[in-house]
Amino acid sequence: MSSSHQGHRARKRFGQNFLHDENIIQRIIYSVNPKPGDNIVEIGPGLGALSEQLFDASGNINVVELDRDLVERLQKRFGSNENFHIHSADALKFNFSSLATDKKLRIVGNLPYNISTPLLFHLTTQVDSVQDIHCMLQKEVVDRICAGPGENNYGRLSVMLQYYCQPQYLFNVPREAFQPAPKVDSAILRLTPHAQPPITLNDKKLFAKLVAQAFSQRRKTLRNCIKTYLTAEQIESVGINPTARPETLSLEQFAKLSNIANNTNEV
Repeated sequence: MSSSHQGHRARKRFGQNFLHDENIIQRIIYSVNPKPGDNIVEIGPGLGALSEQLFDASGNINVVELDRDLVERLQKRFGSNENFHIHSADALKFNFSSLATDKKLRIVGNLPYNISTPLLFHLTTQVDSVQDIHCMLQKEVVDRICAGPGENNYGRLSVMLQYYCQPQYLFNVPREAFQPAPKVDSAILRLTPHAQPPITLNDKKLFAKLVAQAFSQRRKTLRNCIKTYLTAEQIESVGINPTARPETLSLEQFAKLSNIANNTNEV
């Protein structure tokens, strides 16, 4: 099958797969439910399959696209609309908060799978400016984000994103909905930032480091994974078994460990 779509050759280095299934496009629009005046931001608009309908419904959109050839095509197609703003930029470095007005951002994106995890972490740094995020990701990544303690795919990504947002698995997207078809299955995820953090953290950076360390050696016990942060006795002091495996711990339990580690370091 050709990797060209509407005259544009998909670039592997940008992780390009263009959505062309009209039914899936309509389901995404229905899920986002854009309203007039919404502050819509689309990451990776591609050839504009979603952009046009998002813009028609809201009357205002910012799109962030890295591929300059696509930027040129978007400018030809939409450039005459003063409320259709095209940013030729790398989403991994883009300051999304700069687009927030009195209305928070409603982010929509078919995220390139090769950068989806760092891009989601980048968005969490600007989550105070965000109303919600609807994104298409590799199905396996959506499963991981939505997983709970004790599930096989529960890990660092689950804990960190659930600290910032409430995840909701919306629906699957078949491979044939894209041109060219990717080698993996996809799914649509909704992330809604918490109005208030679900846990209290004394040090967010320490929490992130401790969670990353805990999941860096999945088969080891908690005591062995985070021994550079806490002793077995300190882990026990907050009611957690030091021989438990990290993938069995809840967000609240990781917060307890992080906070006691923070207190210990301050002494």
